[in-house]
Amino acid sequence: MNATRSDVLILGGGVIGLACALYLLKAGAGVRVLEQGTPGCGSSHGNCGTITPSHAPPLAMPGVIGLALRSMLSADAPLYLNPRFDGPRLRWLLGFARHCNWRDFAAATTARAAILQRSRRLLATLVREEKLDCEFAEEGELYVYRTTQRQVADERNHAAVLERCGIEVQRLRGDEVEAMEPALKPGVVGGLFHPGDAWLRPDRYVAELARRVVELGGVIECGARIERFSTDQGRITRVHSSRGPFEGERIVMALGAWSPLLGRQLGLRLPMQPGKGYSLTYTRPARVPRHALVLREASVCVTTWASGYRLGSTMEFSGYAEGLNRRRLDALRRGAATGLHEPEGPELQEEWWGWRPMSVDEVPIIGPSTRWSNLTLATAHGVLGVSMSAATGELVASMLAGMASPIDATPYAPARFHL
Repeated sequence: MNATRSDVLILGGGVIGLACALYLLKAGAGVRVLEQGTPGCGSSHGNCGTITPSHAPPLAMPGVIGLALRSMLSADAPLYLNPRFDGPRLRWLLGFARHCNWRDFAAATTARAAILQRSRRLLATLVREEKLDCEFAEEGELYVYRTTQRQVADERNHAAVLERCGIEVQRLRGDEVEAMEPALKPGVVGGLFHPGDAWLRPDRYVAELARRVVELGGVIECGARIERFSTDQGRITRVHSSRGPFEGERIVMALGAWSPLLGRQLGLRLPMQPGKGYSLTYTRPARVPRHALVLREASVCVTTWASGYRLGSTMEFSGYAEGLNRRRLDALRRGAATGLHEPEGPELQEEWWGWRPMSVDEVPIIGPSTRWSNLTLATAHGVLGVSMSAATGELVASMLAGMASPIDATPYAPARFHL
């Protein structure tokens, strides 16, 4: 069968794949995207949509492994490690544990901060210039504390770290937080406000990226499940899918949590695991937060748009187990109820779960493969795919065009894992 050929063939039509497609089209490349479902149907769809340079510090730090092991006894813990034996997940956890030290924490924070800050600036420009209708708001994000102990810990391991990266953090008293956010119940002891953060509605953002990709001449092949690869002399010569074979002079793997599963067919052992997240989407309550919120003790993120209201977060390591975990959804509801006068909207619109693509060092994997001469990887963005999307697209486009990188790409290189 004859294959359809493109300058660049992008595997994956989530937020990263579509951002790469848009920047490549703007650079003059011909682009085709293969998506097994519809654009943004994976973890791009139901996350909280926050754009967060404030999330530069990674999860991996001293003490986290002990917390994860204790979580096995509580299936509704914000960070939950399923005790079921799973060989690949165990290998990933052992690798993750090796990064739970202050040296690697600092290196990951620096790398994440660079791409997050670049992407934050680019996103504002992208929304404005491409006229993306996605409810983008530059109003900052507020961390809310009801215990002094948690706030003190975050000021040490979060606020001070961000300030060293040049990311502004404002320390607030409890009464100042309650004045800023009348939607909060009394009892707040303090807050950390991140004025550089923003938010948008992620499903609309992805839909708008897809619209612009098509308008600029790109092609999105929906329902194109990747089945296998043909290779020859260090190149990927053909991608076989449920919609037929495709070829690309260059190939970009932007498959999110699916990347390690497809990567195996190419002999690539991507050190990634899916981190399962959940969200609840409602119509707007009468008394809604003015800013994006993180209720720190409950680990619940709250985002409000003109079109709706969402509770989200949690991190569950259960491998590739599908489906909703009702206990974790109930934990979101309880957590929101501890902090908000109206924790839920009048109508529940969606209960959602999705897999975040978590790398073992919590730094994305972006750059040319060391094994396949025409393959570029753009994956492993963890919980920050939306936040890092614009800078990832720009970075991939500059790499494929042979142009100078807008940021130092060394920390993201696949070569660090011999990929």
